[in-house]
Amino acid sequence: MAVSLLAHAHYAWLVTASLIAGAVNAVASGGSFISFPAMLAMGVAPVQANATNTVAIWPGQLTSVFALRGDLRKDLLTVAILCAIAGGIGGAEILLHTPQSIFLNILPWMILAATVLFLFAGRISAWLKRGASHAHADKPVSMMALTAMLLPVCLYVGYFGAGGGLLIMAALGVLGVEAMHELNSMKVLVACIANFSAVVTFVVSNSVAWHYCIIAMIFAGLGGYIGAHYARRMPAAAMRVMVICVGFAVSAWFFWVAHTRT
Repeated sequence: MAVSLLAHAHYAWLVTASLIAGAVNAVASGGSFISFPAMLAMGVAPVQANATNTVAIWPGQLTSVFALRGDLRKDLLTVAILCAIAGGIGGAEILLHTPQSIFLNILPWMILAATVLFLFAGRISAWLKRGASHAHADKPVSMMALTAMLLPVCLYVGYFGAGGGLLIMAALGVLGVEAMHELNSMKVLVACIANFSAVVTFVVSNSVAWHYCIIAMIFAGLGGYIGAHYARRMPAAAMRVMVICVGFAVSAWFFWVAHTRT
């Protein structure tokens, strides 16, 4: 009886965590911080749990892209999509061929650095513009710089992904994309495509626990659609604060995970 109740509690938490993760990914970033531990609680091995979680949260990102499509930066789409495809496949392959514990030790530092970078992204961008005599407010983003910033981030998204949206927003912010709704929509698009590339890799390699994946997928999709609509109505300043708070929370949690595993 106790075992049955525990199993039902785990399923209930998986459903709840998936719904929240889809919404959080649409509004800010870090949904995997919630959904990945829930997948581990179901008894799925870490690498398989990560692959399954990536597949499960992807529909939520797709519904968010649809809801936020009007805010996308058209001039950045081609390079951003190519980086997302290449990085997603590459990161997924690295995950399937290396021990996850190694990356967990450097993961919190990466997320913490991205959070601090995003916190000061506007000031850094303004400083760079002041330093160039020909700079002006609508100066286009360099495609070479965009590739150099986004490709490593998309590799990370394909490998693990928690906080990946924050890294995307930090990279774009440093390059001069400062409009919060543009940042958010581009974040969702790039993460969606990078994760889809990883999803295909995980499915082909038979690394997905489909029984748990389908449950999480349905509710992450619902959460992503709901969250995206709230994201468009939320003031830019509030969204920026939420992204920063989620970033610090995600990094703190993974510092704790790394500490308990050493």
